[in-house]
Amino acid sequence: MKVKIDKELCTGCGLCEETCPDIFKLNEDEDIAEVIKNDYEESDEECIEEAVESCPTEAISAD
Repeated sequence: MKVKIDKELCTGCGLCEETCPDIFKLNEDEDIAEVIKNDYEESDEECIEEAVESCPTEAISAD
C-alpha cells in the first residue's frame, strides 16, 4: 500500500493525524499533513482507510 497526500488539497485540519498518528503528522512549518511511516503493517491498513475516508478535502489516497 502506498499512501499519498495531495499538498494542494490538504488544509491541515489534523483529522488524519488524530485518526492514524503512527502514519500521519502535521508539518507545522507548512500547515499540511505528511506521511511519516512508509513501511505499513497489516494492522495499519484499517486506520489508513479510515483517514482516507474521513479526510474532508479528499487529499489522502492509498493504493
